[in-house]
Amino acid sequence: MTDIFNNTILCGKCNIKMKPVEIHKNGFVLRAVMCPKCESKIIHPKDEQEYNNFTDLKKKEFNVKMRFVGNSYAVSIPKEIVDFMQEQEKIMNEMVRLSLEEFGRISLSFGNQNHNHENDRIRAIKELKEKNKEVN
Repeated sequence: MTDIFNNTILCGKCNIKMKPVEIHKNGFVLRAVMCPKCESKIIHPKDEQEYNNFTDLKKKEFNVKMRFVGNSYAVSIPKEIVDFMQEQEKIMNEMVRLSLEEFGRISLSFGNQNHNHENDRIRAIKELKEKNKEVN
């Protein structure tokens, strides 16, 4: 089966050939085409479906048990989340990053850690604000 994006796509408004672009959204890279004149966009249907699956899963809240294992506690990750990550070709056997975000909030990050730079930046800003309050 051939991919629809391998063909020429004309803008429905302008009747001009649309150009391939990438849209970055919440860590996803969505393939799309965009009209150079009116800037209307069409996102690849497969990429859009994967992104919608992510947003649906992100809205869910899971109740999981914390268990004592050796000298540590273990938290189970629901199969639904693991299946989604495997579909996205993330490697599950790598080390993960665990950090205490704030009181009552723990962050667990898989694979590439680049998306954590925003959290680090926000945390650094909060720390600077706290230090400025102490000084004043």
